[in-house]
Amino acid sequence: QVQLVESGGGLVQAGGSLRLSCAASGRTFGAYAMGWFRQAPGKERDLVATISRGGGSTYDADSVKGRFTISRDNAKNTVYLQMNSLKPEDTALYYCAANRRAWETARLPWAYDYWGQGTQVTVSS
Repeated sequence: QVQLVESGGGLVQAGGSLRLSCAASGRTFGAYAMGWFRQAPGKERDLVATISRGGGSTYDADSVKGRFTISRDNAKNTVYLQMNSLKPEDTALYYCAANRRAWETARLPWAYDYWGQGTQVTVSS
């Protein structure tokens, strides 16, 4: 079992930056692809970015491409989401999640086995 705890959310003005962190418990962090998802009120949970087990492959949603960067440090059991040039439409509850299946499933929410509780990001205009 993997427990995930997100941190780093908050209130920021448009154009600002935040760095989210997700700390994982257990000794098998490197066995999981990791993803960041977000859910705004009244909307579905959407994939933001995902990173492979070793960090060599990443995928960013079109809505965040060029502004957000996902990374991981397997020695620290932590995945990060650097968010720059934030926009009001980025306002959401951000979740990290762990996926032990093949990399080809990394874009599919159902493929993620473990989820954190989320951290709120609010971007004011």
